[in-house]
Amino acid sequence: MIDLEKAFSPEGPLAEAIPSFRPRSQQLEMARLIADALRENRVLVAEAGTGTGKTFAYLVPALLSGGKVILSTGTKTLQDQLFNRDLPTIRAALKVPVTIALLKGRANYVCPYHLARNEREGRFLTAQDAADLRTIARFAKITQSGDKAECSEVREDSPAWFAATSTRDNCLGQECPDVKECFVLSARRAAMDSDVVVVNHHLFFADVMLRDEGMGELLPSCNAVIFDEAHQLPETASLFFGESVSTAQILELARDTRSETLAGARDCRELIDATRALEKAARDFRLAFGSEPARLSAAQAVALPDFNKSLDALNAEIDAFAAVLETQAERSEGLANCLRRTAEIGERLVRWRSPDAGEFIRWVEVFQLSAALNATPLHISGVFRRQLESHPRAWIFTSATLAVGQNFAHYCNEMGLSWIDPPPVTAVWGSPFDYAKQALLYAPAAMPDPNHPDYAEAVARIALPLIRAARGRTFVLCTSLRAMKRIHALISEGLERAGDELPLLLQGEGSRSELLDRFRRMGNAVLVASQSFWEGVDVPGDALSVVVIDKLPFAPPDDPVLAARVEHLQKSGHNPFMHYQLPRAVINMKQGAGRLIRSERDLGVLCICDPRMIEKQYGKIVWRSLPPMRRTRAEADAVAFLEQLPPPRGA
Repeated sequence: MIDLEKAFSPEGPLAEAIPSFRPRSQQLEMARLIADALRENRVLVAEAGTGTGKTFAYLVPALLSGGKVILSTGTKTLQDQLFNRDLPTIRAALKVPVTIALLKGRANYVCPYHLARNEREGRFLTAQDAADLRTIARFAKITQSGDKAECSEVREDSPAWFAATSTRDNCLGQECPDVKECFVLSARRAAMDSDVVVVNHHLFFADVMLRDEGMGELLPSCNAVIFDEAHQLPETASLFFGESVSTAQILELARDTRSETLAGARDCRELIDATRALEKAARDFRLAFGSEPARLSAAQAVALPDFNKSLDALNAEIDAFAAVLETQAERSEGLANCLRRTAEIGERLVRWRSPDAGEFIRWVEVFQLSAALNATPLHISGVFRRQLESHPRAWIFTSATLAVGQNFAHYCNEMGLSWIDPPPVTAVWGSPFDYAKQALLYAPAAMPDPNHPDYAEAVARIALPLIRAARGRTFVLCTSLRAMKRIHALISEGLERAGDELPLLLQGEGSRSELLDRFRRMGNAVLVASQSFWEGVDVPGDALSVVVIDKLPFAPPDDPVLAARVEHLQKSGHNPFMHYQLPRAVINMKQGAGRLIRSERDLGVLCICDPRMIEKQYGKIVWRSLPPMRRTRAEADAVAFLEQLPPPRGA
């Protein structure tokens, strides 16, 4: 068996098989600690800076361990990269007989039953949707996996996918007439038989909670779970350890029931009418919140004049709908499934309205076209700790951003790791990049208070000279959508006044992947974006030379989930700002700052406009957590740094 020293050596199998491989001391140290944790069934929490090579650092010991390993990632993009590129490459280099499988949530696989049913009914909003469904039908006949990622001819966000896939709610399970052709079951069987299974965090937690996606069988049989992008786990776990019911779910239930009625109980006109009445009640409930998206506590929602009345009406309509549906449920598996879903939604609504919510935060999220009633756990530490202690196995948590300085207390407390025995092993490896030469951190002087009404104007004023000096090649990352739109408009005006015809992109003008492709391709573009571009975005090379961040990324203080957790910490005698809000902001800031330098050859300026980083005592914690770049407060230094860069491709 190959040992780690040999695997990562300059003459080893990785160097031999992968032209771009370079031995790094941090990578080998990390791989050793992971191998120890795998062997001893320990918990390891490891931060590895950009460029450390953490993917290889966990994949090599995982493949050499000889046990069954679940790899969980934050995004489907990384999931596909691991399965299609990194794992096969390392397996071939190490020459180990390890089997690998990819397992995604059911919404990623074509469902033969729903595809055939919706193809027959043929009701679409646009001709493009109908054409997309025909393309998916052709794909379904030739694909081995059914994974929609392989059907590149149809956009990932095409509405046709909703007609061609199933959800946990509308899947018929073993009662489905097409169960033998089910791609989801096929993927699960492959996962059960494989040594290494690649999942994502959403699927992992959905399965842990629901035990219906295959993980209920996978988890007990595995020897290790490795989480990459582990900084996302607290948020994802909160989502799945909680409970939600939305008007979108109710509208989907009504649509599915109508389709099943037309297929199996066409003579029951009363049920068709009941689906229409249920849809009206769901839409009326959404209208109780006004037109603007919002996040409200349960108390704020209940105080709205139409909330209780419209929720009572929705409850009554669900009961009436269930009564009619029950008379027809025996006529088909689909109708029986719709009855089960109706009962579940009714029970969730009752639980949400119950004043005895235990350690849950009840709140409402209002979207443009729907509203969701949520019950989020006050903390996830207890629930997750039970998973850790359920069976002896290794748990590895790794990311480029987990610690505040060298301290993991915030993360370990939030995830329930601080109270396990033996305690977790923790380690930090800085990036191998030469930040002092490659990058400059610019904290502009004389910025107004972030709450000042003209703050967006000040950010745009700071950004424009940097954009012009870099000849585009800039991300402007904002902490709110309102600020993003205002700053985009101001930069547009400024470039127009200066006569600079640089491509200016705005988040929302296309999908994230489309905008990133355009940004990379143009080579001299400016992208103004908000939170979704702060992480998981990789633009190595000279297409990105400036990252401007408008404010320290603190969550809005009026957010209902944050407000409830702050109140809980205060009652427990803790300082919520230092124990919760600041550590989260530091981790988010490290993510945003990490967009700039992605390779040994990258050069650029990171500009953080928020004066609190310099003027407030807590700002020093943020300052010290950022990479060791050269630092300045003078615009002239930042402009001079950018002017000496080679010109962009798009110039």
